[in-house]
Amino acid sequence: MSKMKKSPKVYKTETGQKVYGIVAEFPNPAVLSHAAETVRDGGYSKWDVYSPFPVHGMDEAMGVKHTKLPLLVAVCALGMAGLGYLFQWYISQEVYPLTVQGKPPGAWQAFIPIIFEFGVIGTAFSALIGMLAFNTLPRYYHPLLKKERFLRASDDRFFICIEAGDPKFDPNGLRSLFQNAGATYIDLVEE
Repeated sequence: MSKMKKSPKVYKTETGQKVYGIVAEFPNPAVLSHAAETVRDGGYSKWDVYSPFPVHGMDEAMGVKHTKLPLLVAVCALGMAGLGYLFQWYISQEVYPLTVQGKPPGAWQAFIPIIFEFGVIGTAFSALIGMLAFNTLPRYYHPLLKKERFLRASDDRFFICIEAGDPKFDPNGLRSLFQNAGATYIDLVEE
C-alpha cells in the first residue's frame, strides 16, 4: 500500500484571497534574532527574515545550512579546465600536430593558459547561474511587496515571514508565538 502525501491546507482571508503567509515586525535586531531562534526551535521550515542590514549571528539563529554552491562551482571549474585540456590535446595531438617550445605534440605545458581560462569561465558562469537557481531568482513578484509597512524593511524595520505552505502553519498559533517573541505588528499576507 503506497503512502499518499497530504496536500498542504489552503488558508483564505475573509475576502476569499489565498494567504501567502504571516509577517511580524520587530523593534530591533536583538529581538529579531531572538524571534528567529524561537521560530527555528518551533520547527518551521518555510520562513525568512528581512532586515535593512546584515544581523550578526542571524544564520545561526535561523539554523541556515551551508550552501552547496561551492561544490557546484568546484565541479564545474574542474570540469571546464579538463575540457580545455582535452580540447587542446585533441587538436595538437590528432588534428594539427605542431611542435611548440621544442616539445612534442600533445605536451601539456603549453596548454596551461587555456586550461586556466576555461577554469575561470567555468567558475564564473557556474557561480552566477548556481546562485540564481539556488535563490530562485529572478523573482519578478513577491506578495510581501503589497504590504506598505513591509517596504520599510530596506530602511529601518525588521520582519519575519512564515509562509502558509509550511506544514506547521497556523495563523492563530503564529500570532501568539510572534507576540510572545516581542513582535510590534503582525499581519496576514495575501497572494
